[in-house]
Amino acid sequence: MSRTGYYQYNMRTVVHSAVGGIIRLPSLFEGLGGKRVLLISDAGLKAVGIVDQIVRVFEANKAGTNAELVGVHAEITPDAGCEAVNKCLAHAREVAADAILAVGGGSVLDAAKGVKYGLHHNVMDFKTVIPGGIKIDTWPAVQPIPIPHIAVPTTAGTGAEVSSAAVFFNEDAGIKINLAVPFIDADMAVLDANLTVGLPPSLTASTGMDAMTHALEAVASPGSNHFTDAHGILAAQLIEQNLTKAVENGKDIDARHSMLQASTMAINAFINALGAIPVHNCAHAFGALYHVPHGDANAALLPVVIEALPEFYLPNAKRLAKALNMDVLGDDQAVLTAVIAKLRDFQEKIGCATNFSKWGAKSEDMEQIIMAISSDPAALFYPIPPDRIQKIAEAMIG
Repeated sequence: MSRTGYYQYNMRTVVHSAVGGIIRLPSLFEGLGGKRVLLISDAGLKAVGIVDQIVRVFEANKAGTNAELVGVHAEITPDAGCEAVNKCLAHAREVAADAILAVGGGSVLDAAKGVKYGLHHNVMDFKTVIPGGIKIDTWPAVQPIPIPHIAVPTTAGTGAEVSSAAVFFNEDAGIKINLAVPFIDADMAVLDANLTVGLPPSLTASTGMDAMTHALEAVASPGSNHFTDAHGILAAQLIEQNLTKAVENGKDIDARHSMLQASTMAINAFINALGAIPVHNCAHAFGALYHVPHGDANAALLPVVIEALPEFYLPNAKRLAKALNMDVLGDDQAVLTAVIAKLRDFQEKIGCATNFSKWGAKSEDMEQIIMAISSDPAALFYPIPPDRIQKIAEAMIG
C-alpha cells in the first residue's frame, strides 16, 4: 500500500519527447545559457554514427545559436569507471567547457553527472568523492549547479537522464559506488526514439528489463506513494505492452517511443520511492564481481528475488499484478505466484538473461557473493538474510 502521509516528490528535469527531437539541442542549450558544450559519449555510439549525428546537428545550427560544440569525449567505459570520469573531467577543463551534453546509455549519463559534480566542486580525482561506497547529500545544504546539462538516452532502460543519483565503478576498491545528490541530474532530457532504433534485440531486452525492475521496485517499496505509483505502475504496464514489440521489430518506432517514456517514468518512481531495493542490491553485487551488465543483472534477478523474499513482496502482490496488466483472483500468495510466473514467461518472450553462467558466476564463489550482497550500500535499506542470498545465488549460477 502506498503512503499518503508526508513525502517529498522531485522531478526537476524538463523532458522533451519527440521523434527527431535532437534537432532542438543547440537552441535548448542557448536557452539554458550554455555556450561551450562538451559532448560526452562512448566508443560504441561513435562507431555506429550516433555521435557524428549529434555533431552534424550542431554544425547545421552554427549560424542560428550561440551554443557551439567545443569537444567530443567518446571514451566513457561500461559501469562509468572513476578513471573514465577523471579523463573526461580533464578534457572538459582543457576545452573550457561550460555545458555538458550526455548522449548514451546509463554509464554515459551517470559519468556525465560525475563530470558535472567534479567541475562544480573542483574535483581532481573522482574516487575521493565517495570513499565509503555511497554519498548522499540533501537540499538546502546542496544548492543548484550552474552548469547547463542536457541528457539524451540511447537506450530505454536506466532512466538516468532524469535521476539525481548515479552509480560508478571504483577500480581501486573493485566495487560499485553511489552518488545521490540534488542537482546532478540534467536540466533537460531529450527523448528521441530514432536513436534507439539500431539497438540490437538482446540490448533492447536487457535495458527494458532494467526499466521494468525500476518500476516494480518502486511499486513494492515501503516508500511508495500516489505520485510514484502513477509513474511506476503505468511505466510497468507500458513495458509489458511494448518491450516484446521492440525486441521483435526494432524499427517499431511507436514501441520504441513508448519504451523511452516508460523508462523515464520508471526511474522517477524508483528514485522518489527509494527504500528497500533487494533486486538492485543483488544486481550491484553481481555486477561488481563478474561485470554483469546492469540491465542483464536486473533482468535475470527480478523473478528470482521476488520468489526468494515472499514476506517482502506479498503485501504488494495485487499492486504488482496490476502493474503487469494481470487480472488475477485469489489470496496474496496465489497472486504473487502468478506474478513470478508472468515475469518468467516475459523473460522467455524477450530472450533476456535468466542466470549469470555466461559471465563466470560459480558456486565456489558463494562466500564472496554473500559478502558482496550483504555489504552493498543498498543492503542498508533492507538486509537480505544470508540463507536467502544463497538461494538467489544458486539460481543465478545456473
